[in-house]
Amino acid sequence: MTVLDRSTSPVTSTHGPVTSTHEVTNQVPPRVDVDEFATNTPLVEGVRRYGADWALEDLHASGRFVGSADVQHDSELAEAYPPVLRTHDRSGHRLDEVEYHPAYHRILAAAVAAGAHTSAWAQPRPGANVARAAQFMLFAQVEPGHACPVSMTHAAVPSLERAPDLAREWVPRLLRRDYDPALHADKPSAMVGMAMTEKQGGSDVRANTTAATPVGDQMWQLTGHKWFCSAPMSDAFLVLAQAPGGLSCFLLPRVLPDGTRNAFLIQRLKDKLGNRSNASAEVEFAGTLAWLVGEQGHGVRTIIEMVDRTRLDNVYGAAAGMRQSVAEALWHVRHRAAFGAHLVDQPAMTAVVADLALESEAATATALRLARAHDADASEAEVAFRRLATPVAKYWVTKRGPEHAYEAMECLGGNGYTEDFPLARRYREQPVMAIWEGSGNVIALDVLRAMVRQPETVDAFDAEVSLAAGAHPLLDAHLKDTRRLVGEVTARLREGGTDAAAPLARRLVADLALALQASLLVRTAPAPVAETFIGARLGEHRGHLYGVLPAGADLQSILDRH
Repeated sequence: MTVLDRSTSPVTSTHGPVTSTHEVTNQVPPRVDVDEFATNTPLVEGVRRYGADWALEDLHASGRFVGSADVQHDSELAEAYPPVLRTHDRSGHRLDEVEYHPAYHRILAAAVAAGAHTSAWAQPRPGANVARAAQFMLFAQVEPGHACPVSMTHAAVPSLERAPDLAREWVPRLLRRDYDPALHADKPSAMVGMAMTEKQGGSDVRANTTAATPVGDQMWQLTGHKWFCSAPMSDAFLVLAQAPGGLSCFLLPRVLPDGTRNAFLIQRLKDKLGNRSNASAEVEFAGTLAWLVGEQGHGVRTIIEMVDRTRLDNVYGAAAGMRQSVAEALWHVRHRAAFGAHLVDQPAMTAVVADLALESEAATATALRLARAHDADASEAEVAFRRLATPVAKYWVTKRGPEHAYEAMECLGGNGYTEDFPLARRYREQPVMAIWEGSGNVIALDVLRAMVRQPETVDAFDAEVSLAAGAHPLLDAHLKDTRRLVGEVTARLREGGTDAAAPLARRLVADLALALQASLLVRTAPAPVAETFIGARLGEHRGHLYGVLPAGADLQSILDRH
């Protein structure tokens, strides 16, 4: 059969030949076969700045890989054909398996091979978490769903280390770079998930009712349910359950040491707004075997190590989404003409895309600074800084994501609103970064908790942002106002507890986040970037939608970095 190019060739119908009605022009070429790392100047500079230049060759390789036409098509397939639950085989035996499109497995396998999961644990050194963050962001930029199991596997390591016997068995499997999607006992590698929340409690995990009963030989039997369990085909999960000694953390494998399947009853898959390539399930435990991690009654303290790391990965994921939005929007406006000029050269559009680029650069700078603070050589001051800065960044960067994705989508006009282009998918994806691992109020209250229990975190954060003191009058004024607000919140916490301070929590966290981002850009970015960001975010017109920038800003210098 001959395939005709319908834009130029005549078509024969039952009524005779039909000529083409028009020539297709002024359409934007596909943005494929690019090095997504090389074209992201803020990311390249950040990797070098924080001592991970030894990873540049691998990052360029990943950049070319994820920027290829094949991988972009795989990301479309993984989303278009979401996971399917198989509860039973045709004979009626329980399977409790989820089938994914092969494209999803191809991307996940490549991310694992690149070390986007646990490379920072496998080879700890200065910049290890920076290199790992950059790998994670490159892959998440193109296909975000697979990043969930990648993130949880990375984050499980410090929690598992609280149980030395389990760590000796499991951590080497997490550090491997080969990926096997099947469930079987002799797998050399493994992926680990997390299941904490239940129907009645949600984020209030202390309200959990899943019960753990000791059955001997260090094994426990779990009975109960989990309301959200993402990546249910992971090889094991860290879960919370009520033991005799209180809420405790357990490692629950899908396959038991003798090769039999553990009782892991998948009830259904969630029908989610976005993140559709990644399965999220409701599961029940009935005589399910698990092993205690950490001490009885210290479940939250044990699993919070994992939660903190996944919260940081939410920052990476949101920043990766912003980068995709900027890249796609800029590609479109640089190639599309209207009213006698390319869109990018029309002042109103120039301001919008430059503002989107500023937001993306600020998010990337924040993500990489936090990544460096999580390296193995972190000082006590760095540990204190990251304790406060991580929830601050998680709150702010992830909340900026959905509006950023929408504005970028609008740059593409009607095309952006269709599923033929990636920004509709990104717009549905960005909200989950703010919801998972603690939504806005939970994160803001965690900032208050850090201020009360670890007051040294406030001093460490202030020391970091003060490194830019005197660089810009608007930033100096903002730092002064933020310190005043910190004092007011601290007084309320001291006198009336969290309830008294909670009404100011969101305002405080937003001000802290802007202080950090502005300080970082002053110290690390070219002057046009820092000055325009500060004018837009801290100046008299702050709070407006994207595209309201200070008069006279050097927008071309901002765009040249993207």
